[in-house]
Amino acid sequence: MKKLILTLMLLATVTARAELTWLTDLDEAKKVAAKENKKILVDFTGSDWCGYCIMLHKEVFATESFEKFAKDYVLVELDFPKKKEQPAAEKAKNQAASKKFGINGFPSVIILSAAGKELNRQSGYGPGTGPEAYLAKFTDAGKKGKVAAPAKK
Repeated sequence: MKKLILTLMLLATVTARAELTWLTDLDEAKKVAAKENKKILVDFTGSDWCGYCIMLHKEVFATESFEKFAKDYVLVELDFPKKKEQPAAEKAKNQAASKKFGINGFPSVIILSAAGKELNRQSGYGPGTGPEAYLAKFTDAGKKGKVAAPAKK
């Protein structure tokens, strides 16, 4: 019985994936990105009401493919919930960032330089797109030297 329990514990440890760290403060993310020489991935989401946001998290952000992709980024989630309470300061910062980057819908994912310059963006998510196709939109643009136009201010 002890061997069975030890085996199950070992399997659980081996199959468990690392938990990704999502910051909720863009200014903090810029500091971390500068220190670690990484870009910033910002997810503008409605985590408790936006069906496509929930789908994006389940089909892309919760995958091993995204975990590998994310090692080169500081991750930021700027949430716009309708059902759960959010601290007033966090809500105000998120709204200011949304306005700054011209967010018109959810989900919207933006790639920024460590200094905060917009490099790429994707708005929306289609059912069944999957992690490889979705993430290729970011990596292909970088490989070809193409950069999405920054949001109009």
